[in-house]
Amino acid sequence: MEHLFGMFAFAIYEHARGRLVLVRDRLGIKPLYLAPRGGSLRFASTLPALLAGGGIDTDLDPVAIHHYLSWHAVVPPPLTILKGVRKLPPATLMTVEPDGTCATEPYWRAEFRRRLEHADWVEDDWAQAVLAALTTAVKRRMVADVPVGVLLSGGLDSSLIVGLLAQAGQRGLQTFSVGFEDVGEREGNEFRYSDMIAREFETCHHRIHVPTERMLPALDGAVAAMSEPMVSHDAVAFYLLSEEVSKSLKVVQSGQGADEVFGGYSWYPPLLRADGSGADIYQAQFFDRRPEEFAETLTDRYLLDADPSRAFLDRHFSRAGADSALDRALRLDTEVMLADDPVKRVDNMTMAWGLEARTPFLDHELVELAAACPPELKLAHGGKGVLKTAAGRVIPDVVIDRPKGYFPVPALSHIEGATLELLRQTLDESAVRARGVFRPGQVRMLLDAPNDHLTTLEGSKLWQLGLLELWLRRHGI
Repeated sequence: MEHLFGMFAFAIYEHARGRLVLVRDRLGIKPLYLAPRGGSLRFASTLPALLAGGGIDTDLDPVAIHHYLSWHAVVPPPLTILKGVRKLPPATLMTVEPDGTCATEPYWRAEFRRRLEHADWVEDDWAQAVLAALTTAVKRRMVADVPVGVLLSGGLDSSLIVGLLAQAGQRGLQTFSVGFEDVGEREGNEFRYSDMIAREFETCHHRIHVPTERMLPALDGAVAAMSEPMVSHDAVAFYLLSEEVSKSLKVVQSGQGADEVFGGYSWYPPLLRADGSGADIYQAQFFDRRPEEFAETLTDRYLLDADPSRAFLDRHFSRAGADSALDRALRLDTEVMLADDPVKRVDNMTMAWGLEARTPFLDHELVELAAACPPELKLAHGGKGVLKTAAGRVIPDVVIDRPKGYFPVPALSHIEGATLELLRQTLDESAVRARGVFRPGQVRMLLDAPNDHLTTLEGSKLWQLGLLELWLRRHGI
């Protein structure tokens, strides 16, 4: 495996030995789903492909439901939301012997520890090393027999990719940005930043405007493309963006993963000086619900006596190989949350249109370097400090110093009008009772005030419930 770089999921059948080998890439960029069934094993790149074969146990997994409601739809491997489908974890090799015996083993892990060879490095040394590693990662992902473009949001990460490609002599680079209509005070695009980068590096830039009336019709296609339910609103944005980009290109680079790898999220600073494991702080900052909320939300059939999400967190944080609480949080997000939230989202939405999205920030050598970097350097300058210092040598300061942005999809993030009506129809009382997962009274409360009940990270609790029901229906479950 040490000879392979980048993203992959594959199966090798050894005819002479009758052995099957299944492998998934180090950061879980490419998916691999499994369905053990009656002495056989099915495997596929998507969960719906396994469902299409029939005979799958489609009961919902209570532990997976708990994870889904705790971690904004993330269900850590090997679980999925369905009892009959599992997924191979990232960086894992699985062998199936002729007698049906299965064995799995991880083949790679980044060490989130300080190394002796970096003992005398200062911030500038780290920035220089990060810039060199990212330059290599970007160049690796330009190897293709077709032109390679960039999904340019106008944020630090995608802008840096464009800048590095320009420095490498790339001319006529095609870049793509998407924007939506404003809703109230919520701005629907960041074109001013992406336009700035496009002008600075003379790219062939494409602005894609999406009117609000396209959002809900596209939601069905996006949900159909989801191998697992995903609550992030930007899934629809990536779905629509990918549709347009696929008309011009078949391969793009994306800035996904930089926030997890270089410490760009709001829940990291409180962990910097944490005493003990830091698990309590991580839970308070990151988990969507307090433990007592599950009894209010789930029916008795899916209510658990234990707290599997906290147990998973404790197991992960107690593992060796991380020097501090912040290192443990960054490791968890890099190994688990990253693969099963932003990376899966981009992969599913782009592949729905035959578009290949490559993620240089998830080059494993760059991830190893970032893991060794002192956490305080990653959190400097308001987050992603060492990356910002590196970027200062490539792109304009105004993009580096701008407030952190997210993929803006106001029509879905603020639930009203047609979006609210869709959720009312999806979660009507008869449907909720028939599904038997959520308590009807809790659903009614959320429908009455959809924007008043938010998760710790300001996601919609109503959208979580509605999206799960939409996904189950769309996939015939």
